[in-house]
Amino acid sequence: MSKQIVQIDERLSLFKALPLAVQHVFAMFGATVLVPYLTGLSPAVALLTSGIATLIFHFFTKGKVPAYLGSSFAFIAPLALYVTEKHSLGEAMGGAIIAGLVYVTIYLVIKVFGTDFINRYVPSVVVGPVVIIIGLALAKTAVADMASTNWAIASFTLLAAVFFSILGKGMLKVIPILLGILSGYLFSIIVQYGGFLPQLQAWGLAAPDLRLLDVKPILEAAWLANPTAQYAHEFAGQVFSFASFHLPVPQFTAAALLAIAPIAFVSIIEDLGHIFVIGNVTEKDLIKNPGFDRVLLGNGLATVVAAFFGGPPATTYGENIGVLAITKVYSSWVIRIAAVIAICLSLIGKLSAALSTIPLAVMGGICILLFGMIAAAGIRTMIEAKSDLSSTRNLIIVAVILILGVGTGKVGYATLAGILLNLVLPQES
Repeated sequence: MSKQIVQIDERLSLFKALPLAVQHVFAMFGATVLVPYLTGLSPAVALLTSGIATLIFHFFTKGKVPAYLGSSFAFIAPLALYVTEKHSLGEAMGGAIIAGLVYVTIYLVIKVFGTDFINRYVPSVVVGPVVIIIGLALAKTAVADMASTNWAIASFTLLAAVFFSILGKGMLKVIPILLGILSGYLFSIIVQYGGFLPQLQAWGLAAPDLRLLDVKPILEAAWLANPTAQYAHEFAGQVFSFASFHLPVPQFTAAALLAIAPIAFVSIIEDLGHIFVIGNVTEKDLIKNPGFDRVLLGNGLATVVAAFFGGPPATTYGENIGVLAITKVYSSWVIRIAAVIAICLSLIGKLSAALSTIPLAVMGGICILLFGMIAAAGIRTMIEAKSDLSSTRNLIIVAVILILGVGTGKVGYATLAGILLNLVLPQES
């Protein structure tokens, strides 16, 4: 029996929506908190601002784009430079604010000239491979960085998620990601506490991954936590207190602006790819309704607000798009509940600490499925659009996008190359 589709504007009861929302939280959690770990920002603040950013985004897109906004990986290098090396939180956040305003500027341009040019200059022969790259570019993260830490756990988690997705009944069929993670977590406890880990390591199926054995962070975490407390200690003199929150004082220096703000253009192109994927999955033309201009406005203002709290720039998340594709639950209402849960988690120290104990291998098994579904959606795009791959011109466009995207891991560069080739290569007679 096929899954019942839940449309974007549908509101499920809280009883049904809550586990679906938790599923989205699990999907985005690892990547969202990884960015602040790599850049020196507060993971708790990143969790807080991801929820706030998602709610802002849904407000400006009128709830018509079921996307979750998490920490952007595109900004890792410059944020790490200013936060970790130069110890200047203010400059980093000043640059992030301007990056958000770059989004708003492009919004104004598109508002004037419209979005018709997007469909004209970005046909299916460009969209399809770009969507494929969005999935494939994340493959290394899923496989090498996460699943390879313990292939037994990753494989069990993946199989559990597939089992519930295909053979699950009723509610179990629409929360396969959540059930897969819980099953993988339980299996990892059995593996590590049952004494099976040394044998798996001897077989080359597992690297040392003992995070489940360390419950100390959970025990030490407070029930109610101030997510900005880290900034009060690490950046004294660069923050001000507001309602017990310790917020950064933005500094707008030319060097920081030039290092951070231009990356917004790369992130915008990635956003375009994500919106194409969501449109493909939900079978809606989101470029026209609510319009890509509103997507940019929502993402830009979300990034600005996140920076005022000391959070990383926000972007739409492929992990959550994968959840949409697997579950066929497209409800924006569910995404907004997930955003509220993320905000609550940032304020409840023990819960966020407990989530951080999920082994990388568990998330690796899940992400293999999530990212693979995105890549498959790109293939579906070209098939349904009946893209002519007997055309040498089209083959060149697809080939360059795929190889450049896989080779660099940069979706933005691959997308730009595809758009330019589509413009300059003559149509075959």
